[in-house]
Amino acid sequence: MLIRFTKMQGAGNDFVVLDETQGPLQLSAAQYRFLADRHFGVGADQILSVRSAPEGRSDVDFSYVIHNADGGEVEHCGNGARCFVRYVRDHGLSERDSIRVQTLNRVLELQLQSDGRVTVDMGAPAFALDQVPFDASGLLPQSVAGWYSWPLSLGEAGTVNIAVLSMGNPHAVLWVDEVDSAPVAQWGPLIEGHPRFAQRVNAGFAQVVSRSQLRLRVYERGAGETLACGTGACAAVVAGIRQGLLDPAVEVQTRGGPLRIEWAGQTDLAAPVRLSGPATRVFEGQIEVPDSL
Repeated sequence: MLIRFTKMQGAGNDFVVLDETQGPLQLSAAQYRFLADRHFGVGADQILSVRSAPEGRSDVDFSYVIHNADGGEVEHCGNGARCFVRYVRDHGLSERDSIRVQTLNRVLELQLQSDGRVTVDMGAPAFALDQVPFDASGLLPQSVAGWYSWPLSLGEAGTVNIAVLSMGNPHAVLWVDEVDSAPVAQWGPLIEGHPRFAQRVNAGFAQVVSRSQLRLRVYERGAGETLACGTGACAAVVAGIRQGLLDPAVEVQTRGGPLRIEWAGQTDLAAPVRLSGPATRVFEGQIEVPDSL
């Protein structure tokens, strides 16, 4: 199967974007893995499919389907959402600066700014443990500014304290003194695949620089450490605000570049989180994808 694609990136978080507005390509998990493979395929953290709005839905413009590098479908990707709106504009699929897209479990509002950046209304965070989901049975949480921090045993690596929430996908946030030396490669897989997270989890390692600045590394579910994670940046800022460490507007410095996160959660926990940052087309091409892998 010969497939046309566009390679894009947002703060170094890179994607293969597929136009499926004329119908799904019906790729298998193995074929998504092939596309994401940096040696044999195109190479990407995730594969983004641009599809038509669900039948009967006049309130959204497109469907947005995301597959991780391991071939599994996931709920949400903030950096990918920014690339999504840039893609549909650049390819003439929409002339609007503001579009609404349906993901696996929520509707996102995407806004192309005059300076070329894209702002995404990520929706409200979810804190109920069954919405993450996270099994806290038998654990004794620590109250931090009226919100819980949970002890998580990593076996021989010891126990870490994590903040747990969902941004439409599951996140565990732990605070570190120095993000550059944080044991992301060692602890990341242990947290990501921890049995208390039934659907696995994205593990964020966050360093507070000031009340308006954060440094972050994320070990993503199904992808490993990436240069940036939009939902991870949102989760870290939300956790920091809830624990009294951060102000409502924060610049998050990732290894791939800065992201701006805004959340009015100090006064309204149901307020939507807003993510702003760049979205860039890298190149376009076509690739022969094997029918069987």
